[in-house]
This record gives sequence, structure tokens and C-alpha cells, in this order.
Amino acid sequence: MTHAIGGRRRVTLVAVVSLVLTVITFAPSSPATAAGPYDSTYYASAVGKTGEPLRDALHTTISRMDKISYAQVWDALKDTDRDPANSANVIEIYSRRSVPASTNGGDVDDWNREHVWAKSHGDFGTATGPGTDVHHLRPEDVTVNSDRGNLDFDEGGTTVSQCGGCRRDSNSFEPPDAVKGDVARMIFYMAVRYEGDDGWADLEPNESTSNSSNPNIGRLSVLLRWNAQDPPDASENRRNDRIYTTWQHNRNPFIDHPEWAGAIWG
Repeated sequence: MTHAIGGRRRVTLVAVVSLVLTVITFAPSSPATAAGPYDSTYYASAVGKTGEPLRDALHTTISRMDKISYAQVWDALKDTDRDPANSANVIEIYSRRSVPASTNGGDVDDWNREHVWAKSHGDFGTATGPGTDVHHLRPEDVTVNSDRGNLDFDEGGTTVSQCGGCRRDSNSFEPPDAVKGDVARMIFYMAVRYEGDDGWADLEPNESTSNSSNPNIGRLSVLLRWNAQDPPDASENRRNDRIYTTWQHNRNPFIDHPEWAGAIWG
């Protein structure tokens, strides 16, 4: 009973509880919740919700967007993925190399447009829609892009040529630690943005790494862990801002609120 606890013991218990809550709040598996600059405007309908109501609110919000063509994606990526240390270069998503923005194309050592949500997983191709959504399109070396192919995401395998931080096996691809969270949040965005109500497939992450042409990609439990272990950094936030202000005028909510992934799929 509360009134039977002495003053010093009550203070000690409060301190212990406070310490435990601090550890839980900032543990890698539980990203901290913090108010964001768009919560009272862009995300007003989503704040305070969880589960399906949160997902539905976010889907409605981020579906209001301007779509661009596949040709326009080249120019978008030269902006969104510009190297902050060299404005003439872009940074490749997996290899992490800074390469001249002008070397885009399909030849060996060029960079091309990597679909993080592989376009065969839902068969949406490169037609305007999910196939041109810059929130999951990133620059990558032609060879590394080919090595990733349409593999699902998981951990393990052998090192990928020209991408020392990458590994792959027969059914999965592991990106470098520095962008594992980025990859996860792009997958989460695609799943919430494309729900099958606008003529495109209903995209959804799952636990399989053998999804073939199904509109699914895995492995969800690994993606959730990557989201927690690699929180958004300055470059990811800048990218989200550029897409919002200049290109599609919608945001990736899982960059602004990484904890929402757990609120939906956790």
C-alpha cells in the first residue's frame, strides 16, 4: 500500500521505475516517439492512432501526391540523392559510392534506378505509379543492381562484388548496415501507399523470402529490426523533404515517425 512506504523508499522506487522506463524507451528494438513538425498539419489525422486506423489514415494522407514519369526519375534522383560533399555527384544506395550524376544509364559502371521494392513483386513495372515512386527508387551501380535483382531482404550470404557491405544468397539480399533502416522504411512506405485501391497491386511485407511475382516482400521481422537499429539520419530526412517540397509532394511517414512501423506491424 502506498501510505505504508517510507519517503526514502518511495523515492528509490520512483528512481528505479524512471530508469527502467528510460531503458525501455530508448532500447534499439523500440524507437522513441517524438512529436514532429508535421504532426499538427500533414499527419493530423494519424497522430494518436495505432494499428489499422493508423494505417488507413496514413494511406489517405500519402496517396495525395503528384506522380512523375520514369524519365523524370533520373532528374529527381540527381536531386534527392545528391552527395552533400560534391553537388555534381550522387550517392549509390547499396555500394555507398559517390559517383558523377552524369553517369546515369545502363552500361557497366553507370548508375541506374534501383527499385528497392522490386518491381516484379506485384508486377507494376515502370509505368507511372509504384514503378516511378521516388520514395523507393535510388541510384545504384548497374552491376550491384543486377546482383540484387528482385531478391527479398534478409541477412546472410556471400559478399556482393563492388559492394563490400552487401551480402546475398539464393533468395535474399542484405544491404550495408548504414542503410538497413532506409531500406526498411521504404518498404513500409510502399506497403501503406499501395493498398490495391488505385489499380495497382496491394503491396505487403511478409516473412517469406520466396515471394516471386506475388505483391509481397520479406522478411518483415528483419525489416522491423533494421528500422530500429538504423534510425533516420540527416541525409534520409533531407531526401524526404526534397520529395515532399519538389517532386511528389508527399512524405514517407516512417522517416518522420519510425515508431509507426511497430504500431502497424509490431
